[in-house]
Amino acid sequence: MDKFNYEDIRPYNISEIKKAVKRIKTDKTFFKSIKFLFPEFTDDIINKKLDSINSVYDFQKEFMHIGIRRIIDKFSDGLEYNNFNYLDKNTPYLFISNHRDIFLDSGILQVILFENNFDTTQITFGNNLMYPGLITDIGKINKMFTVYRGGNAKEFYNNSLRLSSYIRHVITEKKTSVWIAQRNGRTKNGYDETQIALIKMLMSSEKDFTKSIKELNIIPVSVSYEYEPCDNLKTNEIYISQTREYIKTKDEDLKSILQGVIQQKGKITLNFGKPLNNELNGILDIKNKNKKVNLIKNIIDKSIYANYKLYANNFIAFDILNKTDKYKDKYTDNEKQKFNTYVDEKIKYINGNKNTIKNIFLDIYANPVVTANLKIKNQQC
Repeated sequence: MDKFNYEDIRPYNISEIKKAVKRIKTDKTFFKSIKFLFPEFTDDIINKKLDSINSVYDFQKEFMHIGIRRIIDKFSDGLEYNNFNYLDKNTPYLFISNHRDIFLDSGILQVILFENNFDTTQITFGNNLMYPGLITDIGKINKMFTVYRGGNAKEFYNNSLRLSSYIRHVITEKKTSVWIAQRNGRTKNGYDETQIALIKMLMSSEKDFTKSIKELNIIPVSVSYEYEPCDNLKTNEIYISQTREYIKTKDEDLKSILQGVIQQKGKITLNFGKPLNNELNGILDIKNKNKKVNLIKNIIDKSIYANYKLYANNFIAFDILNKTDKYKDKYTDNEKQKFNTYVDEKIKYINGNKNTIKNIFLDIYANPVVTANLKIKNQQC
């Protein structure tokens, strides 16, 4: 018997879903959101769809899948994904993904799984994003579970143990996959790096390190956007943080979710990495636990770097920042002019030193090129 109680973090069960749907039916914001994506839907159509909801699958089929698919179709130039053949329908995985957008990183994965007749995953969702009411109801119906952040050292440790135990419970006992970001919060500067704390958290509830890491069936996931979601907001946060503590406004996360949805993202690519278990065989024999954790982190990072899709914007930003034409064969003059115009427009309303702000903005796009080069160097060593 597991010593942890998951009641306040787990997704909704069947009876809770029906109650949540009743609440959603009275929420005008929900109807406005659906009509924004689907102007052709009347109140009657939405109500009929809500009345048909009896399970997670029903909700995802009638609302979440078609909603995220419409976002992709309306606010991007298309979704590409690769290496789906790595996945086995009968195996539950822990998908560890780089993190660029609060909502879409995990949402795009669900679309791909759903459209290939795979079960969707449970999804980590920070308690800072679980706003009471509609957002929590939609999240908990959609297989999201709460990750508690903050607190004192004892609370942090206990939350970490429980989160580790819950993820393992979902994968090994419920036989359901889980999505988790490689870091606490989105990367703001375009540099994707797995946090050591994540690997330690995943291992924290188990004594048998070798068994515990392998039974999670980790698959790294790389998601990339031609135009970085919330690039101007990220630039502003980094700029302010250089001179003083950055303090979020009360509704800032919600604003980022909304902008991430409606911002034009150009092309989107999600690539699956190879399952980690084969690469872990030699590492797990190492006696030093910290060394093992670092090596696992490096394997995940290399996979994410290797599978990250670099667009013309990334190479243009690198060349501008470094005053070089190293990657001029990766883009056209027209693409460079278009990107320069885009940058100037996006930083126009950010207050401060424009040269510094522009460099920060370009850094977001250039850093994936830097990490790709690091990956190549590491492979040559």
